[in-house]
Amino acid sequence: MSARRRSTAAALLTLAVATAALAGCAAKKDDKAGDADAVKVNATDSACEVSKTTFPAGHVVLDISNKGSKTTEVYVYGEGDKIVTERENIGPGTKASINAEIKAGSYEIACKPGMVGDGIRQKITVTGASGSAAPADPRLAGAVDAYRKYAQEQADATIPAVEAFAGAIKAGDLEKAKSLYAPSRTGWERTEPVAESFGDVDPKTDTREDKVEQGQKWTGWHRLEKALWADAKIGDEEKTLADQLVADLKDWQKKIPSAEITATSMANGAKELLDEVATNKITGEEDRYSHTDLADFQANVEGAQKAYELLKPVAAEKDPELSKTLDSEFTAINALLAKYKQADGTFTSYDKVTEAERKAFSDAVNSLGEPLSKLAAAVVVK
Repeated sequence: MSARRRSTAAALLTLAVATAALAGCAAKKDDKAGDADAVKVNATDSACEVSKTTFPAGHVVLDISNKGSKTTEVYVYGEGDKIVTERENIGPGTKASINAEIKAGSYEIACKPGMVGDGIRQKITVTGASGSAAPADPRLAGAVDAYRKYAQEQADATIPAVEAFAGAIKAGDLEKAKSLYAPSRTGWERTEPVAESFGDVDPKTDTREDKVEQGQKWTGWHRLEKALWADAKIGDEEKTLADQLVADLKDWQKKIPSAEITATSMANGAKELLDEVATNKITGEEDRYSHTDLADFQANVEGAQKAYELLKPVAAEKDPELSKTLDSEFTAINALLAKYKQADGTFTSYDKVTEAERKAFSDAVNSLGEPLSKLAAAVVVK
């Protein structure tokens, strides 16, 4: 996926906007704002201006305006650069709004013009009682518990799949390794917002070649993907990297219980998964050598739908029209994907998908992404 983050960045609750083109449109739709209590963030190419440096813990709205010439990202970092919440791909001249639950403590808000580096940072203080109170609505507490269980199940299922993939590489079986590449990624792709949240696990496992930062060694799935498809070779280095991939993913598996998950982070994560599709899958950037993008696409949609379904009892009560729209749009995008599912369970190679068909995928993702961006606000307990 992204792997844009430096290895010091960690944690959860991500919310992105689609492609650079979609970002402007989606962000404007998200920014209904005018919320008088919102923390306003004005981002430029050289500054990150924050309207409040102290505010109470609990539900927080960040209203972001990108007044610079570069696409930017905005993060809230906790101790050790733990990501509390974020928004990516905010195009020049556009706005975005984030709903998040933030506990009392010391944080930094960072703007990243050009979506690179450590960002321009402002220190903030969130006041109130320390710790995290249980959601007022027990249905949301249940949704959080169920989602954590789901994330753990996906991580647990990933390990034998990636061990089989690594085993084929170590045996020098090029064709078998190719066949096991996409299945080894399913659990990760379904829970990517959680998977990315732990330290340097994401940069080590899911970085694309053009996103490798200075001083970083390229490892993980996409390094092996290039070896299998572009180079058509398996050497000693690839065998070592296969073992490392297994070890890094086991590290992710063990950390799931410590993930900070809230109802808003689940909703934001669902939107992030759709934006992953728009940013990396539809463009063909994600699996550029294997062209297995549609398998990742399907997993992202499944993960987003799981988060939505768990939050649906509350969302449907608070915003029934939004719930109806999301039900319809998930049905539509799943039907579109089903057209490309082959008899053996694999998907059509993405290099065989025409530009017109990619446009249809883009339209479907945008159609789902816009209402999905409203899910976090629909489950906020006020």
